[in-house]
Amino acid sequence: CEPTTDGVLSVRAIMMEAEKGELNGEAYGAIRTYSTLTLPVIRPAMEVDPQRLAALPRGITSFGAAIVGTELYVYGGHFGDAHHYSDSGQSDELLQISLTAENAEWQSLAGGPKLTGLAMVEHGGKLYRIGGFTARNKDEEDQSLWSQDSFASFDPATGVWTDLTPLPSGRSSHDAAVIDGKLYLVGGWNMAGPENTTWHKTALVCDLKQPELKWTELPAPDFERRAVSLAACKGKLYVIGGMESSNETTRKVSIFDPVSQFWTAGPDLLGTGMEGFGTSSFAKGDQLLVTTMSGSVQALSEDGTHWIAVGQSNESRFFHRQLTTHDGRVVLIAGASMVTGKTATVEFLKDAVR
Repeated sequence: CEPTTDGVLSVRAIMMEAEKGELNGEAYGAIRTYSTLTLPVIRPAMEVDPQRLAALPRGITSFGAAIVGTELYVYGGHFGDAHHYSDSGQSDELLQISLTAENAEWQSLAGGPKLTGLAMVEHGGKLYRIGGFTARNKDEEDQSLWSQDSFASFDPATGVWTDLTPLPSGRSSHDAAVIDGKLYLVGGWNMAGPENTTWHKTALVCDLKQPELKWTELPAPDFERRAVSLAACKGKLYVIGGMESSNETTRKVSIFDPVSQFWTAGPDLLGTGMEGFGTSSFAKGDQLLVTTMSGSVQALSEDGTHWIAVGQSNESRFFHRQLTTHDGRVVLIAGASMVTGKTATVEFLKDAVR
């Protein structure tokens, strides 16, 4: 069924059984069972673009990614077995690929520490890498995971990493975004070895325009969440989904206004169950988009009161990265599926012609 217009779709199915009988003194010659379904139909505003970039060297999750000009960069992440972290399953690579060159391939640049659950953003033509965790154990050993306080920048012009002012404490499973030259960091926890994990109650900001960088606490959010995605849109920060300190996944959305310095509640994501876990979000112009573990592409309504299902990715993925390219395309990078496991693919979404 391919609806050609938006509206209400009504479906009725019938099953007939050639069975005669009597009910309330009246004879019948057959049994008919009906099932009906009525639902609103909103045709996707985005569809999968047939163009693809070369796949990453291997499937990977929980990594950092950012775009500088026409180049896409990926750092770190986890490529080992699901739910088991070790030194040999973590990446220390910085990979780069051109978004415009024909038949482009991934290139390995200057690496660094092995990190998973980190954040990475672009500002002023540089990459900024924040936090993440390192596994200190070998494959055969019990997990020993340590969140890092590292903060570093990479200049594509020189190919060199520069260490910057560390975070106040180790942080991983968080996310970051930039508004007006200020780097915001929200969510996550501090793992310091087995059975020694603290959920972060603070959100941080660092003004990248200042010659001396320092981290400052924002007004305290009213939540403790990790595995969130963070996006900047129309001058505000959106903290989307994740897992709460009660170990329950959530589709909640929290909004921070840097001008008023207030936190407010936004509309829950569409869907059920774990749909808000391991999402990725990014603005496409003035439109905030989120991609979820079911492959759903959701856009925040213009008035900010609800989410709208605007498309479906070719592959469902979570703990992936969603970014917007220099020419306004939405790109989905790697991640994992609950069914097929880790993926190395990179796909584009495009606006549908309506």
